Amino acid sequence: MKLIRTAVLFMLLPLFAFTGAHKFYISVTNVDYSEKDESVQIITRVFIDDMNAVLKERYGIITNLGTKKESTLDKEYLEKYLRAKFLVEINGATAKYDFIRHKYDTDMVICYLEVPNVPLKTLKQIGIVNEILTDIYDDQQNVVHMKVNGKKKSHVLIKSHIKGMLNL
Repeated sequence: MKLIRTAVLFMLLPLFAFTGAHKFYISVTNVDYSEKDESVQIITRVFIDDMNAVLKERYGIITNLGTKKESTLDKEYLEKYLRAKFLVEINGATAKYDFIRHKYDTDMVICYLEVPNVPLKTLKQIGIVNEILTDIYDDQQNVVHMKVNGKKKSHVLIKSHIKGMLNL
């Protein structure tokens, strides 16, 4: 009887190896130009658990993003990390962006950023440097969709290729 149980266990064991959820490391960013506001508006989505993990790894603090325990300090570290790992270039020069706000949707943190005072007539190129989470996940993929004045371009940015551009 013991031999039969052992044999059944060995036959079923390979099946259990594939039942766990595969973890994907991905963020999605949308970059749009608002003619009305004359600004580049950016929405970036990252998994909350991954963001909490990177903030712990990078800054040595335990954050509670997306929970009732979230503090002002947690929000400050979220913005600090984004400013270090997410850059916007307008016409080849690094642009300052405003961190408008963040919110949560299920298991994602959604951050709203804006580069104000960008007249369309002077806009020739937008560049996005996105290194979010690449410092802890080698297989991190940061998908960036850009849309300006009818032109669209998408990029999949990885640790070895961190910059995407849209030429107008």
